[in-house]
Amino acid sequence: MKNTKELRTWLDAFGLDHPLVIAGPCSAETEAQVLKIAHQLKETDTTVLRAGIWKPRTRPGNFEGVGALGLKWLQKAKEETGLLTTTEVANANHVALALQHDIDILWVGARTTVSPFIVQELANALKGTDKIVLIKNPVNPDLPLWLGAVERFYEAGVKNLGVIHRGFSTYEKTRYRNNPEWQIPIDLQNKFPDLPLILDPSHIAGRRDIIFDLCQTALDLNYDGLMVETHFDPDNAWSDAKQQITPETLDKMTVDLRIRKEEGEAVEFRNKLATMRAQIDVIDHKLLEILGNRMKISDQIGALKKNNNVAILQTKRWNEILGKMILQGEDQNLSEEFILKVFKAIHQESINHQKNVINA
Repeated sequence: MKNTKELRTWLDAFGLDHPLVIAGPCSAETEAQVLKIAHQLKETDTTVLRAGIWKPRTRPGNFEGVGALGLKWLQKAKEETGLLTTTEVANANHVALALQHDIDILWVGARTTVSPFIVQELANALKGTDKIVLIKNPVNPDLPLWLGAVERFYEAGVKNLGVIHRGFSTYEKTRYRNNPEWQIPIDLQNKFPDLPLILDPSHIAGRRDIIFDLCQTALDLNYDGLMVETHFDPDNAWSDAKQQITPETLDKMTVDLRIRKEEGEAVEFRNKLATMRAQIDVIDHKLLEILGNRMKISDQIGALKKNNNVAILQTKRWNEILGKMILQGEDQNLSEEFILKVFKAIHQESINHQKNVINA
């Protein structure tokens, strides 16, 4: 992608004085449901109404969407409210139907982004159109795969592009449904700063109580918009009930979120500094998670040593670790003094954990 400035044209054309807000139900359930939510969202900062029409589920037997019928409901909602519309497409037939019903924005789901074959099929189907295409990150943390999907659309002549950060699957148990792995979208921003970046806090959170905090972090990192799942009766939604909020909650949330304005050199400096500090906060949080996981393994080692009557301190092993870390630290431009201080502290905490296990 050479002229990345053009990637922002569609977003700038909206002329918004706030981040783009895309909202609506996880799934279009009935015509009445779609229209009711659309009219409620019309009174908020929402610009685009979202609704899943075809719902790829992890396992069969769950609600998998109403299909093409729901496109007519989105059309009617657009006519009655003036909101733009968006839905997920996963094959060329979906694209054709969405175009027939004048859907304004198409998004590519995480399960689709992982397949270059399907992405290319979608890109070919959209060749020659001026539709806006938003591409969710792949299920697994793979920045080149994410960017590769964007490039396939760009090379097919689709220039109205953006990406959606919806988090990544992990085998570790965390507080999130999908771990945000903030560093990956940060790296994407650094590589293509003009590519619009939108947060999907609903799929990251998996529950409604932490959606606000995720949105605030995204705005602190200069994201361009939010895609939030909303439903007038979230607890009885046909899919992903726990992660949806009401339009009223969305309205209050968008009022409470802090948004930095860029006006003048001094403000621009402060904004850039705040963004970099937010990036450091993300990395620091990740460091603590990693250290916590390390100490869990230390607890397991302590239990193993206790069962086998082995001493806690293994000097040979410790010297090997320290020598290895000093060499790797040099590759990261970290001084030997710093590495010694950090790993001695980590080693001492590990010993403390093992002592607690052995003496329990």
